[in-house]
Amino acid sequence: MTASTDQDAAVRIASGRKAFVEPLRLGERLKEIRLANQWTLEEVSQRTGLARSTLSKIENDQISPTFTAVQKLINGLAIDLPQLLSPPKPQTQTLGRRDLTRSGEGQHHPTPTYEHELLSCQLAQKRMIPFKTIVRARHFEEFSEWVRHDGEEFLMVLEGKILMYTEYYEPLPLESGDSIYFDSAMGHALVSVSEEDAVVLSVCTRGDTV
Repeated sequence: MTASTDQDAAVRIASGRKAFVEPLRLGERLKEIRLANQWTLEEVSQRTGLARSTLSKIENDQISPTFTAVQKLINGLAIDLPQLLSPPKPQTQTLGRRDLTRSGEGQHHPTPTYEHELLSCQLAQKRMIPFKTIVRARHFEEFSEWVRHDGEEFLMVLEGKILMYTEYYEPLPLESGDSIYFDSAMGHALVSVSEEDAVVLSVCTRGDTV
C-alpha cells in the first residue's frame, strides 16, 4: 500500500465515511484466519492489542475497523495486508450423499480375463469409480492388448495373489493386503498366480473405463 493510499484511507475514516475495508468482508476474512490458526478471540486480542469485544464486533460486521485497527491486525497476526483483504473462501456445500452396495449386488461386467463388479452405481457425477474384480487370467498372453484408461487408479488385493504387468516396469507380485497407486494411462494387466481366482478392489478417477 502506498503512502497516498494510506492518507486517502485515513481521510475517509476521519471524515466519517465508511472504512475502506468494509466492502471486502474483512470481518468474515478475519474470522476465517483466526479459526484456521485455532486462535480464540482472547489470543487475537493479546496479539494485536485490540479489545476482544472490538474483535467480536469486527467479525460480526457490527463495526468497520479503522485504519489503525487494520495495521494492528496485520502486525499482530504476522500477515500481509493482501492476506487480510482477500475475499473469504466460499463455503463448501456438504451434499451428504451415500450409496450402499450389498455384497454381490453391484453391476457385473464379465470379460475373458476379468469379472468386474461395479460398486456405488446409483450415484451420478461421482469423482471416483470403485469396482471389485475377480482376476480370471492365469497368463499374460491371455490379453490381446494392454489395459489402459485415463486418470489414476488405486488397487488393493483382497484375496489370493496376483502378478501385475505394467508397460514400463518388471512384473510386480502382490498378495492379499498389498496395494498400489498408479497412472492408469500406462498399460497394465493383472494375472492370478494363486490356486483360486484372485480378488482385487480398485478405485479409478471419474471418467475411467475398466
